[in-house]
Amino acid sequence: MNDTFAPFDATLRDGRSVHLRAISPSDESELLQAFARMSADARYMRFMRSVSEPNVERLRKALATIPEHGIGIVATVRAPDGIDIVGTCIAMIGNDPSRCEFAITVAADHGRSGLGRVLMTALIEAARRRGLYEMEGFVLAVNQPMLRLAAGLGFTISNDPDDFSVRLCRLRLAAS
Repeated sequence: MNDTFAPFDATLRDGRSVHLRAISPSDESELLQAFARMSADARYMRFMRSVSEPNVERLRKALATIPEHGIGIVATVRAPDGIDIVGTCIAMIGNDPSRCEFAITVAADHGRSGLGRVLMTALIEAARRRGLYEMEGFVLAVNQPMLRLAAGLGFTISNDPDDFSVRLCRLRLAAS
């Protein structure tokens, strides 16, 4: 299945502009640079455990499976070496082809700018266009900014029955 995400530019609350487009395997080196710029706390919030080094093999596998088994969006800005990736969001489709699991990362210097909302809104719309029924994500209970964002986008938030430190965020995308 082809990802039909159309690129666009967005102006953030603070006036900065970002370019959103579909992720591609050629983004690997920029994604690794973005990982290197993340603080230890940001990595913990994103990966829900301490991560000091990127799993390059897992990254390559994820990039290779999009768009067939998922949707991936990057937010980029101009940089001296070309571009920097300042935000990513993905929705991976598992065994149930009607559902997907999301993950999002926003660079620290773009936090609280509205980029997370722009990325998640674009991801939700792409998932709806793809005909998916439900989106879900696992978020650490201490990640209050992400939980507020999810609630503001209409996700229901519940405790993960297997882990009290995690919240399950679910959004119905389409009628069954």
